[in-house]
Amino acid sequence: MKKMILLLIACFATLCTSLYIDWHSSYGEYSPVFMERSELEKSVFYVAGKRELENPGKIYSRAPYIFINERYKGVHVIDNTDPSKPINVGFIVAPGCIDMAVKGEVMYLDNAIDLVAIDLNTKKVTHRQKDVFPEPNAPNGSYYHVYNRPSQTSVLVAWKKNQ
Repeated sequence: MKKMILLLIACFATLCTSLYIDWHSSYGEYSPVFMERSELEKSVFYVAGKRELENPGKIYSRAPYIFINERYKGVHVIDNTDPSKPINVGFIVAPGCIDMAVKGEVMYLDNAIDLVAIDLNTKKVTHRQKDVFPEPNAPNGSYYHVYNRPSQTSVLVAWKKNQ
């Protein structure tokens, strides 16, 4: 009976140790990508020209444009004046972007944890509201651990798939 109890204790200790190591040293198949707050606040801008779709997310239509979210990177701007020949005309770089909406001539999008307003005519940021959104969880539901941040002013902007 003592041997059985010792065996059960040893198995339980091994299981707890392996869970502790996995939970504290790994996020599974994804790793967090951080950016300093000062860089984040300068990171939203428009770039003319075609950019390939890699990991598209939500789509928003506002004639004559279609906006396609590139998860964690920004928004593709597609000119859909001729629906038989849509033209990829530009890209709004916005690290941490997962969602966007348009009202009038203003696009609202998330720049990681901040809400940003962009004038669609000038293609410039007109307003930033800090710390509106929570940092995103990994696509597989993993969480990051506060003590793993590169610095106190860093912001989680994306999750990259581990090789």
